[in-house]
Amino acid sequence: MTAVSVRGLRRQYGERVVIENLDLRIGKGEFVALLGESGCGKTTLLRALAGLDAIDGGHIDAPGKPAVVFQEHRLLPWAPLWQNVALGLETPEGRAAAIAALSEVGLAGREEDWPRNLSGGQAQRVALARALVREPKLLLLDEPFAALDALTRIKMHVLIRELVARHRPGVLLVTHDVDEAVAIADRILVMRAGRIAASYDTAGQTGLRDTLLKELGVETDTRAA
Repeated sequence: MTAVSVRGLRRQYGERVVIENLDLRIGKGEFVALLGESGCGKTTLLRALAGLDAIDGGHIDAPGKPAVVFQEHRLLPWAPLWQNVALGLETPEGRAAAIAALSEVGLAGREEDWPRNLSGGQAQRVALARALVREPKLLLLDEPFAALDALTRIKMHVLIRELVARHRPGVLLVTHDVDEAVAIADRILVMRAGRIAASYDTAGQTGLRDTLLKELGVETDTRAA
């Protein structure tokens, strides 16, 4: 099954073309990371997939409404955690579903707590619970771990892989962190000048980090010290 299919996507701002003739397919349960230099169109693509930005050409086919987790957790400070997770759920079971989602991300018993009492990593766990409680077919991650410390980021990598394996959405992670992409993605795309310039499967790859850094214009010295 396909989580999203993009054909011939075009997006421009005035005279500036940001995305040109871009094709992309992400399968159900597939974890895809998107790398690229600043200004290459990564965030524009994510916003288009999320329905937050108009497109000027091409076609996006995504069953259901995508869920998005941003770098900022965007929790409502005046609402307890369960209400933040249940935000927009139009079912009588919304509170129970939110409590179950909080438990799934390691915050059982905190449903009546407030966002101000959370660490950065805990706040992002709530943001993940809010995204996945809707069982989206497509999960979009816009550098959600960039502001976390190194140890917390590793723990979040483990958690997101477990959640994706359990819920099976297709995932697109926009990141500047090559090591993060290699650690958690099934496939890594490199975006350049508004197009997908390269694609790499991570399974069984050796030297992938250096290859990706070269794709991004960073030369590495592999000589022994």
